Amino acid sequence: MVQSVGTMALSRIGKCCRSLVREPSKRVFCGVLQPSWIEGIGAKRHLLSEDVIKLQDFQQRKLAVAHLVTGSKGNYIELFSQKLQRNELILRDELKLLLHVCQSADDIVIARDAIYRYHAENRNMMYGEFKFGPLFMRLCYELDLEDLAAATLTDKSMRGFFNDTTSFNIAIDMLFTKGSHENALEVLRTMRNQGVPFNKDTLTLASGTCYKLNTAESYRICTALIEEGQTKGQFIPRHAYCFAVALALRRNDIEKAQSVFSQIMSTDSRLCQNLKVVILAMSGAMTHAISVLAAAKLPKSPSFVKRPEFSQEVVDLLRLRSEGGRHMMKVEQIVTQLERADQVTQQTLDDMLCHTPTGKRKPVPIMEERRTSRRTLKPLQSTLLSE
Repeated sequence: MVQSVGTMALSRIGKCCRSLVREPSKRVFCGVLQPSWIEGIGAKRHLLSEDVIKLQDFQQRKLAVAHLVTGSKGNYIELFSQKLQRNELILRDELKLLLHVCQSADDIVIARDAIYRYHAENRNMMYGEFKFGPLFMRLCYELDLEDLAAATLTDKSMRGFFNDTTSFNIAIDMLFTKGSHENALEVLRTMRNQGVPFNKDTLTLASGTCYKLNTAESYRICTALIEEGQTKGQFIPRHAYCFAVALALRRNDIEKAQSVFSQIMSTDSRLCQNLKVVILAMSGAMTHAISVLAAAKLPKSPSFVKRPEFSQEVVDLLRLRSEGGRHMMKVEQIVTQLERADQVTQQTLDDMLCHTPTGKRKPVPIMEERRTSRRTLKPLQSTLLSE
């Protein structure tokens, strides 16, 4: 009965957008201007969109289970705990249901013990198409238990249970958001050691983690991952490239930053334009940096036209680099014009780097409700022929 109810409950699916998590960025001044992104102090944001994490989808499934499962949540958790104590066999649908009724840290400890037992009992068997890893990771995500998630993922006795990329990506995103970058890097190592494939989201998470750590080792890892992906012909997201560029700049490796930036196919984004100005300023190419700002100046245009924006710390860096030189007056003139046009933002470069993507946009089903013409009563052959 429990299994059938669980199956019914898990079929109720809905999707929403996840709220963003953000902390105000701080600026650091140590005698001279030190942009916050160089010091590594700044935004803590999700790097994966809701259509990857699917946290709200998971929460709605839990609501469906709560409405349909017989008995109270507390009774089910208690009964499952007793089942573990009696060393009884754990069935797949029972474990699936358990992961959907957990509401507290105490509950998830029982769920963790259950997946350990389940894995031990089924180590030499195929689990089928259903994967428990993402469920457990979303549960940890919901309850802010990133340390438990990381410890379970990296436990050698659980090798093979989390055999999907999604579980690792969710855990790394969770750790990144909480600032646990060392643990995130350890999860990446475990992922590599277990042969779990890296996808485009993994590359973004990895480069973002390395950027935040800003150590010689993390720089080496980030560079190696980008180069390996290029060698294999793997798609490397622009976001991952941008993290690699920013990290190279933080390591004062201007040549590497220029090389990686040159591999970005489209550099029209606000983040890319800001990085471009930083690269040019730090390499001493002031004339080219000024030309980028000059090209961003727009004549009077309607309010709905999106204008290029530059971070205050980026233009301040340009001012600092031009101070006392022949370009100082020109830089001050252009920056002042951009400020008056509201094209200088207080958002830091770290904010721009650590943004939460919106994910894939769902098409609006405009034509789905009507398949026939109201005028001729004949089927519409194309949306272009709709009335």
